[in-house]
Amino acid sequence: MRDPNLRTGLKLHFGNSDVNVDNPDHLARVRRVFRAANEFHMAIVVHMHANYDHHRPYGAQEARIFLEQLLPEAPDVVVQIAHLAGNGGYDDTATDAALSVFVKAIERKDPRMKNVYFDVCGIAIPGKWENKADLVVKRIRQIGAGRLLYGSDAATADNLPKDTLKRWHSVPLTQEEFRDIDNNVAPYLRNWLSAAESRH
Repeated sequence: MRDPNLRTGLKLHFGNSDVNVDNPDHLARVRRVFRAANEFHMAIVVHMHANYDHHRPYGAQEARIFLEQLLPEAPDVVVQIAHLAGNGGYDDTATDAALSVFVKAIERKDPRMKNVYFDVCGIAIPGKWENKADLVVKRIRQIGAGRLLYGSDAATADNLPKDTLKRWHSVPLTQEEFRDIDNNVAPYLRNWLSAAESRH
């Protein structure tokens, strides 16, 4: 890949790009992107929740399409699914329906999940997760700390990293679980850091 901005990986946002994996044309195009990313050894970070404004379908069916038709196109690279398969918070029942597909795949040791990680970025948005706190913790434990990555999301005036970290630590996990998740480094960043160190 000649573009230096694309050497490490791609960030895809299905919602903002209005990608609808139920649309065969959209799905075919995204499959080609996943295939190319795999060919060029590029990690994929994907916001897979469908567009809200256009009322695109989202839930278990779309997660199964992702598992069965997109992940096989990128078997050799890290795929990071943002926001625990949602788009922030955890009050959307469609998000849990989608995430549950991946949880079950992990539990049955589905090989397509070998390189799949999830970030917990933006989960603890005030008013959008508290009534599902027990479910959030259950899903995190089912996924396993080793697959989870912490992130603060965009550093805006009302979303400073120190504040997002404090909100994240209000999720009822143990201190050991927080330590494990907070200290995880995405494999593609470990590779990038190693390469950067070797250049110096």
